[in-house]
Amino acid sequence: MKFITRILSVLFVAFFILINPAPAQTKKLSGDLIIFHAGSLAVPMKEVAKAFNRLYPEVNILMESAGSVASARKITDLNRPCDILASADYAVIDNMLIPKYASYNIRFVTNEMCIVYNGKSRYGAQLTQRNWYDMLMRSDVAFGRADPNADPCGYRTVMTLKLAEKYYKKPGLAGRIMGKDQQYMRPKEVDLLSLLESGSLDYIFIYKSVALQHQLKYLVLPDQINLKNPAYASTYATATVDINGKKPGEKETLKGEPMIYGVTILKDAPNKEAAVAFLEFLLSKDQGMKIMQQNGQPSVIPMSTQNYNLVPPSLKKYVKAK
Repeated sequence: MKFITRILSVLFVAFFILINPAPAQTKKLSGDLIIFHAGSLAVPMKEVAKAFNRLYPEVNILMESAGSVASARKITDLNRPCDILASADYAVIDNMLIPKYASYNIRFVTNEMCIVYNGKSRYGAQLTQRNWYDMLMRSDVAFGRADPNADPCGYRTVMTLKLAEKYYKKPGLAGRIMGKDQQYMRPKEVDLLSLLESGSLDYIFIYKSVALQHQLKYLVLPDQINLKNPAYASTYATATVDINGKKPGEKETLKGEPMIYGVTILKDAPNKEAAVAFLEFLLSKDQGMKIMQQNGQPSVIPMSTQNYNLVPPSLKKYVKAK
């Protein structure tokens, strides 16, 4: 009887192992992983990093949130070490980092501009697509926006206002709005959230994803002005903004286009192996991209990229050659 019991126990253990195989072993990775990212990526990137660390607990992820242009300048002007840069505008990587600091650019998620407010905001219950510009111009209303020279959300706000001027047939509208409440301009869009929460601001121009992540109220703007819909790419291109160039005194003219984020690994990344593994995780449909989608930033993978041949082999499935 004891012999039969032992046999049954062995068979039970064998069957349990068969239907519950050991988890696949992940490659051994460790060390610091330095990531500079757009402020609007703060919430989802924190979640992605936490999930990544469950697979690679010995990787110490060091993330810095700032405006995308300011983040790129940490690399180009301050020579800060960095493994990964994730920008709210893929063009920041193309224009500021390639080819000297990075070799390729992977476009991965999208977003849209909207006007965000909360329960404390004056006239919030009356805000509509037809009157928002009049509401913002009221003397007892304060609104904030990001700095165009530091953050894509800043120059996208200017583009949105210029497109609104044409869409609503209101000559001079953009200039009047931009001339008001300039004291509330901040280096990155998420810096405005605390001012909104405290009641210092009634409204802010910001990405829809940020509103969703922070459970704030928001006004959806018409597709003709919100920089979301590729069908209006030619319309968006009519709105231009001049921002500071690479050198002091230089100016760079940007054209409006559908909103797409980009990410890259720096050429001199201190921990390139961990950086590649992190991007594999971030760009995977069932891992990082699932988290991004849940935070209001849907995937655009795969999109074409310049220098396709320089993309690491394990990341090529997330891009297309031009």
